[in-house]
Amino acid sequence: MQRSRIFYPRSRPQIIDQFLRFGIVGASGLLVDWGSLELLRPSLGLIAATLGAYFIAATSNWALNRLWTFRLTASSNQHLVLQWLRFLLANAFGFFLNRGTVFVLYAILPFTRAYPVTALIAGAICGMVANFNLSRRLVFKEKTPETPLELMQMAVEIPGSPNELLPPEPDVVELQKHTRVPFDHEP
Repeated sequence: MQRSRIFYPRSRPQIIDQFLRFGIVGASGLLVDWGSLELLRPSLGLIAATLGAYFIAATSNWALNRLWTFRLTASSNQHLVLQWLRFLLANAFGFFLNRGTVFVLYAILPFTRAYPVTALIAGAICGMVANFNLSRRLVFKEKTPETPLELMQMAVEIPGSPNELLPPEPDVVELQKHTRVPFDHEP
């Protein structure tokens, strides 16, 4: 079976560069998250403000990641609203990690309710790796998976893993067509 190469960029330095950019965007998103929470908190209360602030920060992160982190693979042919919705959906797991951590800290550490930025930082760290992988694989991709097998491969492949960096396996049928001695003969 031939392995397809559906993730871009392919080299470790490019992936590391993307991850660092994603982290910088995430840090700016943390500031947007905190600022939004503080602005919304007086009128909505802590819990509703925490949820609302997430979506404001996520929208900011999507825009910055589209323009900077994944600028080479953000596919200009993707509709902006659909890509934004795909970003929110793809990062749902990261949302649960992030806000789950925040709400657990609110519940067990009273000072985090007074200083929510401490809980927001912990939540952002918990959701970052999941959000990077899911954003890279499902939202800001150069090539859309064409088959269910490619989609499954996309869901389980780890960025920068040795398997991802290997060249595709040769197509044995094609090699047999161009070889004088068939592969099934013993020499």
